[in-house]
Amino acid sequence: MLRLAVLTPAVLGLEWGRALLERAGVSPVWPILLGGALCLVAVGWSPQALGLERSRLGLRLLGGLALGAVLLLPAAVRWQGAPVLPVPLAAAAIVISIGEEVAFRGALYAALDAVGGAPAAVVGSAVIFALGHVLTHPPGFLLAVLAAGLLLAGWRWACRDLVGPVIGHMLADLAL
Repeated sequence: MLRLAVLTPAVLGLEWGRALLERAGVSPVWPILLGGALCLVAVGWSPQALGLERSRLGLRLLGGLALGAVLLLPAAVRWQGAPVLPVPLAAAAIVISIGEEVAFRGALYAALDAVGGAPAAVVGSAVIFALGHVLTHPPGFLLAVLAAGLLLAGWRWACRDLVGPVIGHMLADLAL
């Protein structure tokens, strides 16, 4: 319980700090650093507890592609051609999506699972994920963020895997 009580404000603080820096228009290096710093909340967790095993890696990568496709379906319906994302923004999207997955579906999920089991981990990590995005998304879009969080956490639970959600999240962030 203590671990969860420390992790939750740390993750939300990093996420909101990153959002505020982006809004302030500071150098993109700082939001990238805070996005990457989200990975630090996983210190002390085993790769297995985080869902980062090497077994069945090909299937995990394929699952990530499938998750990315599902996350992008709503955008694909109204797609009118996509601008090419500049390299610095693409790099930021990759670093931040990895950090978010390690934090939300890795460490926070594991802490919630230890306290309340799988249902608490799936729902709790998705709700905290949505809360983490209140400064970066309009209120009307937060339900979609919550749904994405539930999908990614559901995969994390069903497959005991974090690789798929990382790949899916990266693809969604790069495309949107």
